[in-house]
Amino acid sequence: MTTNLSSFWSAHATQKSQNIVALWLLLMAALVAIMVVIGGITRLTGSGLSMVEWRPLMGTLPPLSEAEWNRVYALYKQSPEYDKINFGLDMAGFKLIFFWEYFHRLWGRLLGVAFAVPLLWFAAKQMIPAGYGRRLLILLVLGGSQGVIGWWMVKSGLSQDATVSQYRLATHLGMALLIFSLLIWVALDLRDGQSQRPSGHGLGSLIMVAITILAGALVAGMDAGLLYNEYPLMGDGLVPVEYGDEGWRDAFENPASAQFHHRWLAALTLVAVIALALRAQVIPAFRVRAYMVLASISAQFILGIFTLLNGVPVWLGGLHQAGAVVLLASVLWLLHGTGKNQTAHN
Repeated sequence: MTTNLSSFWSAHATQKSQNIVALWLLLMAALVAIMVVIGGITRLTGSGLSMVEWRPLMGTLPPLSEAEWNRVYALYKQSPEYDKINFGLDMAGFKLIFFWEYFHRLWGRLLGVAFAVPLLWFAAKQMIPAGYGRRLLILLVLGGSQGVIGWWMVKSGLSQDATVSQYRLATHLGMALLIFSLLIWVALDLRDGQSQRPSGHGLGSLIMVAITILAGALVAGMDAGLLYNEYPLMGDGLVPVEYGDEGWRDAFENPASAQFHHRWLAALTLVAVIALALRAQVIPAFRVRAYMVLASISAQFILGIFTLLNGVPVWLGGLHQAGAVVLLASVLWLLHGTGKNQTAHN
C-alpha cells in the first residue's frame, strides 16, 4: 500500500513538472510569435536598417542622452539607406524608425533571458523530464543563432544596395518559425503525450504552409506587395508580363514573379489545409482543432487579399504576419492530436 501511494505521488509530481515546463514552452512560443509580428512591422515601417551597430550587451539600453542620440543619428547618416532612401530625414523621423528596430532587438534579448534563466532553474531543480534535456538544449542553441542570423541579415542592407537581402530575410523568418514550431511541438509532447511526426497529407499541408510563408518573406524582401494591387489578375492576365525576366533566378529575384508565386502557393495551401481539416473534423476529439484550422486558413487567405488590395498598409501587413503564425500553430495543434491518436492505435 505504501509503495503504491509513493508511486502515485511520484507520478503526480512528474506530471506536474511536465505541465509546468510545457506551459513555459507555450509562453515562449507566444513570445516568439510576438517577435515575428514586431519583425514584420519593423520591415513594413522601413526601420530595419536604422541601427547600424550590433552591440549585444550595450545595445540593451536605448540612447539616454542628447549626445548619444546625436551619435547614433550621425552613424545612420553615413549609411547607404540614408543617402539613397531617407536623405534629409530629421531627428524626429529617425527616432521613429529607430524605435521599431530597437524594440525588435530588445524583444530578442528578452526571449533569450526568458528561455535561458528558467531552463537553468528547471535543471537545478531536476524538473526537466527524462529525454527532453537534449531537445531543450537544441532550442537554446537555435535561439542564440537567431541573433547572429538577424545581424547577418541587417549587414546585407548596409551595403551600397541599401536593401536587406530577401534570402537572408527569408532565412531569419524561417529560423523563427522553426523555433516557434519546435516550442509548440515539445510543449504538446509534454502536456498531452508524445505524438508521431507528421506524415502523408498532414506533412504535405504543413510543408505547404511553411513554403507559402517563406514565399511571403521573399515578397516582403523585394517590396513585391506594392506591385499589382489587384486580385486575381496581375495586369491584363493571371501571369504578370515580367514573369521569367530574371531567368533561372526569376522566382527569387523578380518581384512580380515572387508575388505571383505567393498568390498561387496560398491558393494551393488553402485547398490542402481545408481538405486536412475536413478529414479530421469527422472525429469528435479533433473537431475543435479542425475548426480552428478552418477558421485560421480562411481568415489568412482573405486577409492576404485585403492586404494586397490596400497596398500593404502597416496595420494590415502586421495582421497578415500574425495570421501566418496563428495558422501554423493551429495546423501543428491538429497534427499533434492526430499523430497522438495514431500512436495510441499502434
